[in-house]
Amino acid sequence: MEILDQNVAAEVADKLLEIEAIRLQPNKPFTWASGWKSPIYCDNRLALSYPKVRSMIKENLIKSIQHYFPNAEAIAGVATAGIPQGALLANDLDLPFIYVRSKPKGHGMENMIEGKVVPGQKVVVIEDLVSTGGSSLKATQDLKDAGFEVLGMVAIFSYGFDIALKNFEEAAVKLVCLSHYEAMLPQALRRNYIQDDTLKSLAAWRTDPANWQP
Repeated sequence: MEILDQNVAAEVADKLLEIEAIRLQPNKPFTWASGWKSPIYCDNRLALSYPKVRSMIKENLIKSIQHYFPNAEAIAGVATAGIPQGALLANDLDLPFIYVRSKPKGHGMENMIEGKVVPGQKVVVIEDLVSTGGSSLKATQDLKDAGFEVLGMVAIFSYGFDIALKNFEEAAVKLVCLSHYEAMLPQALRRNYIQDDTLKSLAAWRTDPANWQP
């Protein structure tokens, strides 16, 4: 996983905490669909309702693409949360935009990919959040299967799980994230969202989320 700039990582995390796109409840954890207990809930779609935060995220996504993927010929959003930011930055970059469904549309052409499919086109994938990487990498594989050349993925936030990093490495997909869990913790501490005595538990969750207990 690549990080464009550690100062940007801290700023993005801080703003996501400020607007409560990231919520921390180490003593009253959330339950994921997988059954995992989690002290964090992250919904970066909330940033779309805050123009300054939305623009800051968009501008840093653009910088990441220009730095890591300067040969990008198209932008692909991962449905649903990757669609709006992907469309915004594709507009600013003057590049074609497509998006990848989680499953084929149940009627009409039954498309998996919406937009113009151009085999061989170099595409960068935009994701809202990377957890284990499963759904994100499924989207990149769907694009490859359609004939696109996937240069990599840029995400707003990552939990930084080892399994995700392994999955991206095995799939040979370069992952760039604006911010991540470890960059968020100092910002949460500074804002008094958490206390020093909870840091150990929060760090333990990231290293072994499946077995973590509050």
